[in-house]
Amino acid sequence: MHNSFIEKAKLLNQNNEAYAMAFIIRRLIPSSGKPGDKAIITKEGHIHGWIGGGCTRGIVLKEALLSLKEGKPRTISISPSAKDNLPDHIKTYTMTCQSGGEVDVYIEPVLPKPHIVIFGVSHIGMALSKIAKSMDYEVSAISNNVDKNLFPDVDHLIDIKAIENHSLGKNAYIVVCTQGEGDTEALFKAVEMNAPYLSFVASRKKANAIFNELRSKGVNFDQLKTIKTPAGLDIGAKLPEEVAISILAQIIQDFRSIPKEIEAQKAAPLKIDNADFYINPVCQIPVQKSTAKHVLQYKAEKVYFCCDGCKVSFEKAPEKYMETVV
Repeated sequence: MHNSFIEKAKLLNQNNEAYAMAFIIRRLIPSSGKPGDKAIITKEGHIHGWIGGGCTRGIVLKEALLSLKEGKPRTISISPSAKDNLPDHIKTYTMTCQSGGEVDVYIEPVLPKPHIVIFGVSHIGMALSKIAKSMDYEVSAISNNVDKNLFPDVDHLIDIKAIENHSLGKNAYIVVCTQGEGDTEALFKAVEMNAPYLSFVASRKKANAIFNELRSKGVNFDQLKTIKTPAGLDIGAKLPEEVAISILAQIIQDFRSIPKEIEAQKAAPLKIDNADFYINPVCQIPVQKSTAKHVLQYKAEKVYFCCDGCKVSFEKAPEKYMETVV
């Protein structure tokens, strides 16, 4: 199992896909999961490995998906009765299945690393490429005259005229540091990519002049507002390497932050982009329909449960629980 776990993680890393790792760190019998048991959970809700069944499986799935959404690890404790003496950082769940036992699980999200896309041949661009590669980031260099000697370690060298033939992925962080060599063309193509981060190495005066040219090309005001210029955090950088560090610091800050829309959705019901999953109306834990052992017919709808305890609770007051189902 350990080898298959490693191989699955390697495959997801190679494909630049997000996933979460879950590890059982404490167990009280008769819980079926044991310390050291582990699983990989993909963003589609697929579980590869073993972290227990019933309530535990559904709870870990739910928390793994939340971990991926928020980009933060967490520890959860699942037991038949509520616990009041646990540290604040541990999230507790009361087990509803009748099998008993306790289990604690640590969940760690693994997010694709930023893909640094550098427009232009400049000393700042070359320094940015070198430092980004030392952090094991994927790096692409784009210019009119792509030269391997200037960017010896990058993953992709792309001619700006052929940029449309390349897919840079959803995790591209674009830095335009043309510094006088085709600024407008490079920034125009960068804006068209709709990347989560776009910065332009230029003074505000120069940036405003280039922005006026972009407006004449059809770039709207909302698109211009997304461009960060001057690029990087203000750390008093002077040398190319220092400017590169300030840009990477800004990229890391953006990469590690939780988007405002996700922050606002924290209290919203969990949704999984997979038709095989159903949110148990009793405990709000996701259940995989194709493997669910506890199923009831309520009026014209099938209702799926993670365990026998939820099924029994539902049978006592089905109307109460179905009011919460969207």
